[in-house]
Amino acid sequence: MQVRPGFGLDSTGGVVGYLGRVGVSHLYSAPLLEAAPGSAHGYDVVDPTRVRSELGGAAGLARLVEELRGVGLGLVVDVVPNHVGVAVAAANPAWWSVLRDGERSPYARWFDIDWRRGPLVLPVLADDGAVRDLVVDGDELRYFEHRFPVAPGTGGGSAREVHARQHYRLVAWRRGNSELNYRRFFAVSGLAGVRVEDPEVFADTHAEILRWVSEGLVDGIRVDHPDGLRDPGGYLRRLREAAPGVWLVVEKILEHGEELPADWPVDGTTGYDALREVCGVFVDPAAEASFAVARGLGDIVYECKLAAATGLLATELTRLEWLAPDVPGMRDALAQIAARLPVYRTYPDGTGREHLDAALAGTREKHPEAVDALTPLLTDPLSELGARFAQYTGAVMAKGVEDTAFYRFNRFVALNEVGGAPDRFGLSVDEFHDAAARRQRKWPAGMTTLSTHDTKRGEDVRARLAVLAEIPDEWHATVSRWAAAAPLDDADLASLLWQTVVGAWPIERERLHAYALKAAREAAASTAWDDPDEAFEERMRALVDSVYDDPAVRADIDAFVVRLTRPGWSNSLGQKLVQLTMPGVPDVYQGTELWENSLVDPDNRRPVDFEARSALLERLDTGWLPPVDPTGAVKLLVTSRALRLRRDRPELFNGYARVDASGPHRAHVLAFDRGGAVTVATRLPLALEQAGGWVPDDLIDLPTGRWREVITGTAFDGGVLAVPDVLARYPVALLAPEDAGGEGTR
Repeated sequence: MQVRPGFGLDSTGGVVGYLGRVGVSHLYSAPLLEAAPGSAHGYDVVDPTRVRSELGGAAGLARLVEELRGVGLGLVVDVVPNHVGVAVAAANPAWWSVLRDGERSPYARWFDIDWRRGPLVLPVLADDGAVRDLVVDGDELRYFEHRFPVAPGTGGGSAREVHARQHYRLVAWRRGNSELNYRRFFAVSGLAGVRVEDPEVFADTHAEILRWVSEGLVDGIRVDHPDGLRDPGGYLRRLREAAPGVWLVVEKILEHGEELPADWPVDGTTGYDALREVCGVFVDPAAEASFAVARGLGDIVYECKLAAATGLLATELTRLEWLAPDVPGMRDALAQIAARLPVYRTYPDGTGREHLDAALAGTREKHPEAVDALTPLLTDPLSELGARFAQYTGAVMAKGVEDTAFYRFNRFVALNEVGGAPDRFGLSVDEFHDAAARRQRKWPAGMTTLSTHDTKRGEDVRARLAVLAEIPDEWHATVSRWAAAAPLDDADLASLLWQTVVGAWPIERERLHAYALKAAREAAASTAWDDPDEAFEERMRALVDSVYDDPAVRADIDAFVVRLTRPGWSNSLGQKLVQLTMPGVPDVYQGTELWENSLVDPDNRRPVDFEARSALLERLDTGWLPPVDPTGAVKLLVTSRALRLRRDRPELFNGYARVDASGPHRAHVLAFDRGGAVTVATRLPLALEQAGGWVPDDLIDLPTGRWREVITGTAFDGGVLAVPDVLARYPVALLAPEDAGGEGTR
């Protein structure tokens, strides 16, 4: 739930009854601590000591918990330990104190500031000459809407003279990426890093959250961006010690093949690795050759990471350079190593060391002396340079890959997701089963997800786009027609936009314009946030407008999307049921219990019509079996029945075994047994349709006994079942033994 101004704690309490009827166990909320005024997301916390007033404050939280407990639900909260919001200085009491009193402030230890480099640098001015626009207002300096404190005893004289006496320097905003002397979140100068590795800072910034835990208000904690911390494992051990009984998951982005550090006392990740697996198994790997590209992802990633390392994150690179030995090529060597590291970071316990060794080796040819000097420092867990370098590489990865390369490498954007591996075209059934079995063995209580506030596109958009892998020739011919009718002098971006159109269609013009602008500036190939190319952006706007205003293009889009819609719905239901029933704790992002065509933030935080969903659920609970149609009621049916089964009969979900089909269309079946509950989903539905559909010889084998398909209520006798009977109504099925203690269990 995106609890936010306009939909605060009391509004959230108003939908708790509906959530309980859907079958969820816990409400999982966006951050609830005091955030920057008007913040739509809450990740820019300005005061970690109190509940956000715009949401309803502590009283609102108490009322929400009472509502939750009344229907048997718990609460999971989002914690942001890495940074606080400082863009509105006056809203953050700790930051205001540091600006006023400098190193003497009792809050100075909260922040990672290098005071040896002079006053605190704040990049807020239009240009350096804008110091002339400062105004003294009592004990404050003002720059238009920005307010800053004047230290006691430093007033008098002109605003310029007063400014020169402060513990901070206001500089041009463009200097933010190159000259700061405080740690920040990624390249966001308005988010200042917090030193939670200091036990006193941890205690100060976590007292309120831990109060919620001790008073029984909270059952689980989701930790935002642990990779930004100096010692993530140490932080998590301290948090676990302070909150021993909570469910604890971390927003750790695992690359393909990467393991969560073994010494982290957590229940798992927030599920982007599961998203990669679930999405991938509905994409046909055999189609890869039909989506050939001129440049591989590896080259683009290296290029984008190096640009981020030396451009957006130049200020962080400079701080590393100050700590490094003074040998030739040191600055470039640090950037090169970061660009070559294939994971977010390494850890003090040695996790990821093999990746660092490879990055060092890859840089050695160009900078042998620098690499020799750096190797003992970057591999020493007690090294200051090593600790800061690990924080730096996480930011390089996030900005270079997910926020840039994933907007440039656009051969098949359904795979361009947070934690995704778009260079791996889909996932075989065998690979999916291996990953799910591993999850059951190692992280059975980790979160799984399909959509979050950070995903690049919604789950149903990805599900429809997956169908393109089944008709590559038809897709290429179609998109060529559109590109000819509405050309754009950036072929990679055009590919992204046309895929977005078919994945999200129908989509409002304003939303598509907003997405196109963000995507183009994130890609930073033809335009950029800092230096927008207005002529290019106008040409891009013309392409988007052609989707709506060119009758031939619009008719062609309508016809092509009709081709994708029904198989896309099949994929949506399949991936939803698989995610809800696979090993792990499934997260349902707000609104995704119906079809949902959201794109990247902020599009995916649009208001949700819970009244409409509640009315549909009431109708479903009278026995209505809806068609697979634009209402999306069938997705709510699948979601509620799967969640209710997990809630009411958890003993059916304690294991994992693949269930193999036989028959001519066995490759279109994805099925598994969770220890009693059996999931069956259709893969590659368009190819199945083209092959004539299911036949009686398509079979799955269940244990003997009486079974009930919980989505439709249909009963079956165990043994060999025909797939067309099991999937007679919908492209998915969830089977449970009628007697949980009988011979229907495995």
